[in-house]
Amino acid sequence: MLGTLSTKDALVIAAYFLVTFAVGFYFSRRKKTTTEYFLAGRNVGWIAIGASLFATNISSEHFLGLAGTGSKSGLAVGHFEWLACLIVLLLGWVFTPFYLTSGVFTMPEFLERRYNSAARWYLSVVSIIAYVLTKISISLYAGGILLQAVLGWDMTTSAIVIVLATGIYTVLGGLTAVIYTDLVQTVILIGGSLALTLIGLDQAGGWHEVVAGTPPEFWSMFKPMSDPDFPWTGIVFGAPILGIWYWCTDQYIVQRVLSAKNLDNARGGAIFAGFLKILPVFILVLPGIIALKLSGGNVSGDKAYAWMVTTFLPSGVRGLVIAGLLAALMSSLSGMFNSTSTLLTIDIFKRLRPSSDDKTLVNFGRLATVAVVLLGLAWIPFIGLLSNERMYVYLQSVQAYISPPIAACFLFGIFWNRVNGKGAIASLLTGLVLGAFRFIIEIQAKTGSLQSEFLNYVASVNFLHYAIFLFIICSAVLVGVSLMSEAPDRRTLAHLTFSEAGDMHLEKGKYHSLNVFASVALVVILLALWWTFR
Repeated sequence: MLGTLSTKDALVIAAYFLVTFAVGFYFSRRKKTTTEYFLAGRNVGWIAIGASLFATNISSEHFLGLAGTGSKSGLAVGHFEWLACLIVLLLGWVFTPFYLTSGVFTMPEFLERRYNSAARWYLSVVSIIAYVLTKISISLYAGGILLQAVLGWDMTTSAIVIVLATGIYTVLGGLTAVIYTDLVQTVILIGGSLALTLIGLDQAGGWHEVVAGTPPEFWSMFKPMSDPDFPWTGIVFGAPILGIWYWCTDQYIVQRVLSAKNLDNARGGAIFAGFLKILPVFILVLPGIIALKLSGGNVSGDKAYAWMVTTFLPSGVRGLVIAGLLAALMSSLSGMFNSTSTLLTIDIFKRLRPSSDDKTLVNFGRLATVAVVLLGLAWIPFIGLLSNERMYVYLQSVQAYISPPIAACFLFGIFWNRVNGKGAIASLLTGLVLGAFRFIIEIQAKTGSLQSEFLNYVASVNFLHYAIFLFIICSAVLVGVSLMSEAPDRRTLAHLTFSEAGDMHLEKGKYHSLNVFASVALVVILLALWWTFR
């Protein structure tokens, strides 16, 4: 299967697997309590947290999707990456103190403490289904396309190898193995992507030649309101809703900051991840634009990145970039596997069997991870149903239909103690119905089976604009139902809302000032980049 690679490439890839498994197995040998297995003993430092946040977020669909969308519309898709720089600051400065003080294992558990058990059940079930059917499936599909292009493996072989390799160290080592392998994989991911970008720029004659050889609108981040994919109104008002859900309330991401040894390290990790999120525009979106230039406009879409890898990289460097692709894919999958296992164990199994000891919970967590791995494999035959030309936009649009009610419940839940459990579950169910409705009619519109002019209009509304509409409706339902029912007992809200936070926000660790300075620097850099590519 490695026949298309040189000996140097094969050795680089083999070294990557060796280092990854060595780190994973080292941490798998440690004795595991539930805290150690699911939250890495709450003893992880800021560098590992930041690297894990970044590596978990960047998966194969980013390589294909960002480069592919960049080759079709330019830098504007990078808004999702740069907005994340600001959203992770919200995670570190606004949300994390509540999460750490409450001592929760999962986001549904936090939602139960703030509202009620119905809200916890909703978020647990929706998250698990979304992980298996959306994140895991599209990561495997994107990974299959990449490995088929660069290694010659077929889709099934690629998915099986990736799932089993990732599943082994995730099952054995838990979150500790996931986080520290992510640290290694971040270095490889950035190194490989940077090498491809620099070689591509050199082949194209430099930055100015790439700019001159591509449409001028490719270099403007802010598109007109009428733009079908990235209108500035949707980016400014809609994309942050997706970002708050993903970065601040999704177990898949937040589990990393829950593992921090203290608040300073949690915040430092989030800030570090913010600086890393500046990079994808230059090492993932830009290669897609370079591919369009080098191919004379003949190569675009989700095949652009793989074309760059197979066409321009010399022996050895190709192996490094392929290792980076594998690192991105495996780090995201391991995060999905571990987070899904945590939800199944803590939010479902432990609630059904509250007397279970640590050993039982850890063993069930491992079995749950195996089950998720098997579900991922079973989903492989259906992955090809996904579009491979608009993958990143597709992924963001699906998230736009899931995220608004969850973001509303977390935001209002922390900032206002008057909203209650009845309002939360009404808001969540309203969002579920309206989100599913939009998703269904969008599919019908694409297949040409939708006859109603009004429904065709609803289906054509930009997904970011629909996310804004959904957030407003869900927020109104949350507030309205809460005001029409009894107020929550303030004694149950200790350390769960700002008004009941007590002294927890007044405590300042020894790195507080450094975190403040780094946060300000990140915002300044981001504003400068937006101004440059306005």
